[in-house]
Amino acid sequence: MGDSTFLAVCLNPTLQKTLRFSSITKDHVNRTANHRLDASGKGINVARVLGQLGKRALHLTQLGGSLQPLFLQLCEEDNLSIRWAESHSPIRFCYTLIDGSDRSVTELVEEALPVDPMTEGRILDLFEQSLPERGTLTISGTKANGFSDMIFPTMTKMAKERGLRVILDIRGKDLTESLPFEPDLIKPNLAEFLSTYIPNPPQEPNRLKEAVIQVAQDLERRYHCRLVLTRGAKAVWVVSGGEFRELEFPSVPPVNTTGSGDAFTAGLASALDDGRDLYDAVAEGARCGRLNAQYLKPGTIVDN
Repeated sequence: MGDSTFLAVCLNPTLQKTLRFSSITKDHVNRTANHRLDASGKGINVARVLGQLGKRALHLTQLGGSLQPLFLQLCEEDNLSIRWAESHSPIRFCYTLIDGSDRSVTELVEEALPVDPMTEGRILDLFEQSLPERGTLTISGTKANGFSDMIFPTMTKMAKERGLRVILDIRGKDLTESLPFEPDLIKPNLAEFLSTYIPNPPQEPNRLKEAVIQVAQDLERRYHCRLVLTRGAKAVWVVSGGEFRELEFPSVPPVNTTGSGDAFTAGLASALDDGRDLYDAVAEGARCGRLNAQYLKPGTIVDN
Protein backbone atom coordinates (compact mmCIF):
# COMPACT_ATOMS: atom_id res chain seq x y z
CA MET A 1 0.00 0.00 0.00
CA GLY A 2 2.92 2.40 0.62
CA ASP A 3 1.88 6.00 1.19
CA SER A 4 -1.07 5.83 -1.20
CA THR A 5 -4.39 7.08 0.17
CA PHE A 6 -7.91 7.00 -1.22
CA LEU A 7 -10.32 9.88 -0.76
CA ALA A 8 -13.89 8.71 -1.40
CA VAL A 9 -16.35 11.57 -1.85
CA CYS A 10 -20.14 11.31 -1.79
CA LEU A 11 -22.42 14.19 -0.80
CA ASN A 12 -25.62 12.21 -0.24
CA PRO A 13 -25.25 10.06 2.92
CA THR A 14 -27.76 7.38 3.74
CA LEU A 15 -28.92 5.25 6.61
CA GLN A 16 -29.66 2.00 4.80
CA LYS A 17 -32.33 -0.30 6.23
CA THR A 18 -32.15 -3.78 4.71
CA LEU A 19 -35.07 -6.20 5.23
CA ARG A 20 -35.08 -9.76 3.93
CA PHE A 21 -38.40 -11.61 3.62
CA SER A 22 -39.11 -15.21 2.68
CA SER A 23 -41.77 -13.65 0.45
CA ILE A 24 -43.54 -10.31 0.11
CA THR A 25 -47.29 -10.10 -0.40
CA LYS A 26 -48.59 -6.79 -1.70
CA ASP A 27 -51.36 -5.11 0.36
CA HIS A 28 -50.59 -7.33 3.37
CA VAL A 29 -48.55 -6.96 6.55
CA ASN A 30 -45.12 -8.51 5.89
CA ARG A 31 -42.90 -9.34 8.88
CA THR A 32 -39.26 -10.36 9.11
CA ALA A 33 -36.66 -10.85 11.84
CA ASN A 34 -33.88 -10.68 9.22
CA HIS A 35 -33.01 -7.00 8.98
CA ARG A 36 -30.14 -4.61 9.59
CA LEU A 37 -29.25 -0.89 9.64
CA ASP A 38 -26.00 0.44 8.16
CA ALA A 39 -24.26 3.70 7.35
CA SER A 40 -24.34 3.77 3.58
CA GLY A 41 -24.33 5.89 0.47
CA LYS A 42 -22.06 5.24 -2.48
CA GLY A 43 -18.97 6.86 -0.98
CA ILE A 44 -19.33 5.03 2.33
CA ASN A 45 -19.63 1.75 0.44
CA VAL A 46 -16.54 2.51 -1.65
CA ALA A 47 -14.50 3.44 1.43
CA ARG A 48 -15.67 0.39 3.39
CA VAL A 49 -14.69 -2.04 0.64
CA LEU A 50 -11.35 -0.29 0.12
CA GLY A 51 -10.64 -0.81 3.80
CA GLN A 52 -11.55 -4.47 3.50
CA LEU A 53 -9.06 -4.69 0.62
CA GLY A 54 -6.34 -3.37 2.92
CA LYS A 55 -6.28 0.18 1.57
CA ARG A 56 -6.15 3.41 3.54
CA ALA A 57 -9.38 5.26 2.75
CA LEU A 58 -10.99 8.47 3.97
CA HIS A 59 -14.62 9.35 3.29
CA LEU A 60 -15.78 12.95 2.85
CA THR A 61 -19.44 13.89 3.10
CA GLN A 62 -22.01 16.25 4.63
CA LEU A 63 -24.19 15.41 7.62
CA GLY A 64 -27.09 17.08 9.37
CA GLY A 65 -29.98 16.48 11.71
CA SER A 66 -30.54 14.45 14.85
CA LEU A 67 -29.26 11.18 13.36
CA GLN A 68 -25.67 12.41 13.02
CA PRO A 69 -24.49 10.54 16.17
CA LEU A 70 -26.04 7.28 14.97
CA PHE A 71 -24.46 7.60 11.53
CA LEU A 72 -21.04 8.33 13.02
CA GLN A 73 -21.39 5.45 15.49
CA LEU A 74 -22.11 3.05 12.63
CA CYS A 75 -19.07 4.38 10.76
CA GLU A 76 -16.92 3.85 13.85
CA GLU A 77 -18.16 0.27 14.20
CA ASP A 78 -17.01 -0.32 10.61
CA ASN A 79 -13.62 1.32 11.28
CA LEU A 80 -14.39 3.97 8.67
CA SER A 81 -12.41 7.20 8.67
CA ILE A 82 -14.80 10.04 7.88
CA ARG A 83 -14.64 13.81 7.59
CA TRP A 84 -17.86 15.74 7.32
CA ALA A 85 -19.29 19.22 7.17
CA GLU A 86 -22.40 20.34 9.01
CA SER A 87 -25.19 20.73 6.44
CA HIS A 88 -28.38 20.96 8.53
CA SER A 89 -29.87 18.47 6.04
CA PRO A 90 -31.29 15.45 7.93
CA ILE A 91 -29.69 12.16 6.92
CA ARG A 92 -32.11 10.32 4.67
CA PHE A 93 -33.22 6.70 4.93
CA CYS A 94 -33.15 4.24 2.06
CA TYR A 95 -34.76 0.80 2.24
CA THR A 96 -33.81 -2.46 0.55
CA LEU A 97 -36.59 -5.05 0.41
CA ILE A 98 -35.39 -8.53 -0.52
CA ASP A 99 -37.99 -11.12 -1.54
CA GLY A 100 -36.57 -14.61 -1.11
CA SER A 101 -39.32 -16.19 -3.22
CA ASP A 102 -37.99 -14.69 -6.46
CA ARG A 103 -34.66 -13.15 -5.31
CA SER A 104 -35.90 -9.67 -6.24
CA VAL A 105 -34.28 -6.62 -4.63
CA THR A 106 -36.44 -3.49 -4.39
CA GLU A 107 -34.96 -0.12 -3.44
CA LEU A 108 -37.03 2.60 -1.78
CA VAL A 109 -35.07 5.86 -1.82
CA GLU A 110 -35.77 9.05 0.12
CA GLU A 111 -34.61 12.25 -1.55
CA ALA A 112 -32.41 14.40 0.67
CA LEU A 113 -33.54 17.82 1.84
CA PRO A 114 -31.41 20.76 0.61
CA VAL A 115 -28.18 21.46 2.46
CA ASP A 116 -27.46 24.78 4.18
CA PRO A 117 -26.07 27.42 1.74
CA MET A 118 -22.76 27.51 3.65
CA THR A 119 -22.18 23.77 3.27
CA GLU A 120 -20.40 23.90 -0.09
CA GLY A 121 -17.67 26.20 1.22
CA ARG A 122 -17.18 23.97 4.25
CA ILE A 123 -16.94 20.87 2.08
CA LEU A 124 -14.40 22.42 -0.30
CA ASP A 125 -12.25 23.53 2.65
CA LEU A 126 -12.30 19.99 4.05
CA PHE A 127 -11.65 18.57 0.59
CA GLU A 128 -8.52 20.68 0.14
CA GLN A 129 -7.29 19.66 3.60
CA SER A 130 -8.02 15.98 2.89
CA LEU A 131 -6.36 15.62 -0.52
CA PRO A 132 -3.50 13.14 -0.16
CA GLU A 133 -0.05 13.74 -1.57
CA ARG A 134 -0.33 10.47 -3.46
CA GLY A 135 -3.33 8.31 -4.23
CA THR A 136 -6.79 8.24 -5.75
CA LEU A 137 -9.91 10.36 -5.60
CA THR A 138 -13.26 8.69 -6.21
CA ILE A 139 -16.45 10.73 -6.54
CA SER A 140 -19.64 8.71 -6.48
CA GLY A 141 -23.36 9.26 -6.77
CA THR A 142 -25.71 12.20 -6.89
CA LYS A 143 -25.22 15.18 -4.59
CA ALA A 144 -27.88 16.48 -2.23
CA ASN A 145 -29.85 19.52 -3.34
CA GLY A 146 -28.22 22.81 -2.46
CA PHE A 147 -24.78 22.14 -3.92
CA SER A 148 -23.77 23.95 -7.10
CA ASP A 149 -23.10 22.22 -10.41
CA MET A 150 -19.42 23.14 -10.06
CA ILE A 151 -18.55 21.34 -6.83
CA PHE A 152 -17.56 18.03 -8.46
CA PRO A 153 -15.73 19.72 -11.37
CA THR A 154 -13.84 21.85 -8.83
CA MET A 155 -12.84 18.74 -6.89
CA THR A 156 -11.73 17.02 -10.10
CA LYS A 157 -9.60 20.01 -11.09
CA MET A 158 -7.96 20.27 -7.65
CA ALA A 159 -7.17 16.55 -7.53
CA LYS A 160 -5.69 16.50 -11.03
CA GLU A 161 -3.54 19.54 -10.19
CA ARG A 162 -2.27 17.53 -7.21
CA GLY A 163 -1.38 14.66 -9.55
CA LEU A 164 -3.92 12.21 -8.16
CA ARG A 165 -5.76 9.51 -10.06
CA VAL A 166 -9.43 10.51 -10.41
CA ILE A 167 -12.27 8.03 -10.90
CA LEU A 168 -15.79 9.39 -11.41
CA ASP A 169 -18.95 7.34 -10.84
CA ILE A 170 -21.36 10.19 -11.52
CA ARG A 171 -23.76 11.25 -14.25
CA GLY A 172 -25.52 14.17 -15.89
CA LYS A 173 -24.12 17.66 -15.52
CA ASP A 174 -21.87 16.54 -12.66
CA LEU A 175 -20.06 14.34 -15.18
CA THR A 176 -20.16 16.56 -18.27
CA GLU A 177 -18.82 19.60 -16.37
CA SER A 178 -16.03 17.51 -14.78
CA LEU A 179 -14.67 16.00 -18.00
CA PRO A 180 -12.80 19.12 -19.19
CA PHE A 181 -10.47 18.61 -16.21
CA GLU A 182 -9.52 15.17 -17.61
CA PRO A 183 -10.31 12.58 -14.95
CA ASP A 184 -8.45 9.32 -15.49
CA LEU A 185 -11.51 7.09 -15.61
CA ILE A 186 -15.28 7.39 -15.65
CA LYS A 187 -17.37 4.48 -14.41
CA PRO A 188 -21.12 5.09 -14.69
CA ASN A 189 -23.46 2.21 -15.27
CA LEU A 190 -24.96 1.93 -18.72
CA ALA A 191 -28.30 3.50 -17.78
CA GLU A 192 -26.52 6.53 -16.28
CA PHE A 193 -24.32 6.86 -19.35
CA LEU A 194 -27.32 6.73 -21.67
CA SER A 195 -29.29 9.29 -19.66
CA THR A 196 -26.29 11.62 -19.86
CA TYR A 197 -25.20 11.20 -23.48
CA ILE A 198 -27.80 9.21 -25.44
CA PRO A 199 -31.22 10.12 -24.00
CA ASN A 200 -33.06 8.41 -26.89
CA PRO A 201 -30.98 5.27 -27.39
CA PRO A 202 -31.58 2.76 -30.19
CA GLN A 203 -33.65 -0.22 -29.06
CA GLU A 204 -31.85 -2.78 -31.21
CA PRO A 205 -28.92 -4.19 -29.12
CA ASN A 206 -26.21 -3.97 -31.81
CA ARG A 207 -27.15 -0.43 -32.76
CA LEU A 208 -27.19 0.53 -29.08
CA LYS A 209 -23.70 -0.87 -28.61
CA GLU A 210 -22.43 0.94 -31.71
CA ALA A 211 -23.89 4.23 -30.45
CA VAL A 212 -22.29 3.79 -27.02
CA ILE A 213 -18.91 2.92 -28.50
CA GLN A 214 -18.96 5.96 -30.76
CA VAL A 215 -19.76 8.36 -27.91
CA ALA A 216 -17.31 6.68 -25.51
CA GLN A 217 -14.44 6.80 -28.00
CA ASP A 218 -15.18 10.46 -28.70
CA LEU A 219 -15.13 11.26 -24.97
CA GLU A 220 -11.83 9.47 -24.51
CA ARG A 221 -10.32 11.31 -27.47
CA ARG A 222 -11.51 14.73 -26.27
CA TYR A 223 -10.89 14.36 -22.53
CA HIS A 224 -8.18 11.68 -22.31
CA CYS A 225 -10.23 9.54 -19.94
CA ARG A 226 -10.89 5.84 -20.17
CA LEU A 227 -14.42 4.48 -19.71
CA VAL A 228 -15.79 1.46 -17.86
CA LEU A 229 -19.55 0.91 -18.23
CA THR A 230 -21.11 -1.66 -15.92
CA ARG A 231 -24.38 -3.36 -16.89
CA GLY A 232 -25.49 -5.29 -13.82
CA ALA A 233 -24.78 -8.98 -14.28
CA LYS A 234 -24.06 -8.50 -18.00
CA ALA A 235 -20.66 -8.03 -19.63
CA VAL A 236 -18.71 -4.88 -18.77
CA TRP A 237 -17.98 -2.48 -21.65
CA VAL A 238 -14.53 -0.87 -21.65
CA VAL A 239 -13.06 1.81 -23.92
CA SER A 240 -9.33 2.40 -23.55
CA GLY A 241 -6.83 3.68 -26.09
CA GLY A 242 -9.62 3.96 -28.64
CA GLU A 243 -10.29 0.21 -28.35
CA PHE A 244 -13.59 -1.29 -27.23
CA ARG A 245 -13.69 -4.52 -25.25
CA GLU A 246 -16.59 -6.49 -23.82
CA LEU A 247 -15.52 -8.39 -20.70
CA GLU A 248 -17.57 -11.33 -19.46
CA PHE A 249 -17.43 -12.49 -15.85
CA PRO A 250 -19.19 -15.32 -13.98
CA SER A 251 -22.44 -14.49 -12.25
CA VAL A 252 -23.64 -15.75 -8.87
CA PRO A 253 -27.10 -16.00 -7.30
CA PRO A 254 -27.29 -12.75 -5.31
CA VAL A 255 -28.37 -12.20 -1.72
CA ASN A 256 -28.35 -8.38 -1.92
CA THR A 257 -27.06 -6.44 -4.93
CA THR A 258 -27.18 -3.06 -3.14
CA GLY A 259 -23.68 -1.59 -3.16
CA SER A 260 -22.28 -3.98 -5.76
CA GLY A 261 -21.51 -1.11 -8.14
CA ASP A 262 -19.66 0.66 -5.33
CA ALA A 263 -17.73 -2.51 -4.50
CA PHE A 264 -16.82 -2.68 -8.19
CA THR A 265 -15.49 0.90 -8.03
CA ALA A 266 -13.43 0.07 -4.94
CA GLY A 267 -11.94 -3.08 -6.46
CA LEU A 268 -11.15 -1.25 -9.69
CA ALA A 269 -9.46 1.64 -7.87
CA SER A 270 -7.54 -0.70 -5.57
CA ALA A 271 -6.17 -2.76 -8.45
CA LEU A 272 -5.10 0.32 -10.42
CA ASP A 273 -3.32 1.55 -7.29
CA ASP A 274 -1.47 -1.77 -7.19
CA GLY A 275 -0.21 -1.15 -10.73
CA ARG A 276 -2.44 -3.65 -12.51
CA ASP A 277 -3.60 -2.84 -16.03
CA LEU A 278 -7.14 -1.66 -16.68
CA TYR A 279 -8.51 -5.03 -17.76
CA ASP A 280 -7.14 -6.79 -14.68
CA ALA A 281 -8.54 -3.94 -12.60
CA VAL A 282 -11.99 -4.40 -14.17
CA ALA A 283 -11.79 -8.11 -13.31
CA GLU A 284 -10.98 -7.22 -9.70
CA GLY A 285 -13.90 -4.79 -9.67
CA ALA A 286 -16.21 -7.51 -10.95
CA ARG A 287 -14.91 -9.91 -8.29
CA CYS A 288 -15.65 -7.40 -5.54
CA GLY A 289 -19.10 -6.71 -6.98
CA ARG A 290 -19.90 -10.44 -6.90
CA LEU A 291 -18.64 -10.76 -3.34
CA ASN A 292 -20.77 -7.83 -2.22
CA ALA A 293 -23.86 -9.47 -3.72
CA GLN A 294 -23.35 -12.46 -1.41
CA TYR A 295 -23.87 -10.47 1.79
CA LEU A 296 -26.93 -8.87 3.31
CA LYS A 297 -24.90 -5.83 4.35
CA PRO A 298 -24.45 -3.35 1.47
CA GLY A 299 -20.94 -2.30 0.52
CA THR A 300 -19.03 -5.22 2.02
CA ILE A 301 -16.97 -8.12 0.70
CA VAL A 302 -16.16 -9.94 3.98
CA ASP A 303 -18.13 -11.53 6.81
CA ASN A 304 -18.74 -9.07 9.62
